[in-house]
Amino acid sequence: MTKQETDRPDFRLFGRAQGKPLSARQQGLVDNVLPSIDLPAEGEIDAAQMLPGMRSHVLEIGFGGGEHLAGQADRNRETGYIGIEPFLNGVAKALTYREERGLENVCLHRGDAREVLPRFKNDSLDRIFLLFPDPWHKKRHAKRRFVQQSTRDDFARILKPGGKLRIATDVKSYADHCMIEFEQDERFVWQASAADDWRVPPPDHIRTRYESKNLGDCAPVFMDWVRR
Repeated sequence: MTKQETDRPDFRLFGRAQGKPLSARQQGLVDNVLPSIDLPAEGEIDAAQMLPGMRSHVLEIGFGGGEHLAGQADRNRETGYIGIEPFLNGVAKALTYREERGLENVCLHRGDAREVLPRFKNDSLDRIFLLFPDPWHKKRHAKRRFVQQSTRDDFARILKPGGKLRIATDVKSYADHCMIEFEQDERFVWQASAADDWRVPPPDHIRTRYESKNLGDCAPVFMDWVRR
């Protein structure tokens, strides 16, 4: 889950950065594998350069425990996936999935995606997932929500024309917030033509344990846009 504040340039990461201590295996993956598949520390980020030979390139922001990310990467071995997550335990779990399933098409970064998005190359991604981000219910905390004009601008810049964006939430106020942010943005085309298009999980969706907990105040809403 992404728990972040969106004012630029002064970023502040909200929420825990780590939970329980990592196992020896997880710590080994963090120490020895993560550096080799991490995003570059500076300069432009080119997904095609990081994951060469792939038919398409996908970014998942705030991948939590990595279940969705690993599941998608396992299904689509010719697609390259980049996952960004601030929570160390989530990164460690995703590394474990990567090792167990042999997911050479996955790169991971531990950090705040808002700091990284501006460095992605223009028109470099075919798809972006932002699933169940922290809704920050209180009005005074709304500026901490990941979806803001600045991130919307980044999405528009780094997605290829025809690229897809999916945002999912089980909090009604956050769904409303996202619709307000995107509905008047001519760079994105809303894909729903009937209620079931956003009420029913898309055929390619992978349900995670977090989603199964039903912690929100509504059934999951799946919002799909296409970049013009």
